[in-house]
Amino acid sequence: MLIKVLIVACLLGIIASLGKGLFHLVNDKDDSKRMVNALTVRVVLSLALFILLFIAWRQGMIQPHGFQK
Repeated sequence: MLIKVLIVACLLGIIASLGKGLFHLVNDKDDSKRMVNALTVRVVLSLALFILLFIAWRQGMIQPHGFQK
């Protein structure tokens, strides 16, 4: 159960970071690094999500399934 909460938290963090990056892209007029920092956080969170999913799958905490016809 904890792994699923961590996965959802990573997804929410990725969405928030994308929103923050968009906000800084539109509103920052000077040579600010805030957008780059927001997108760096998104990349780190995406990598963490991939690692969490891989660990959860290898430990049997989540099971992949195919599409049902």
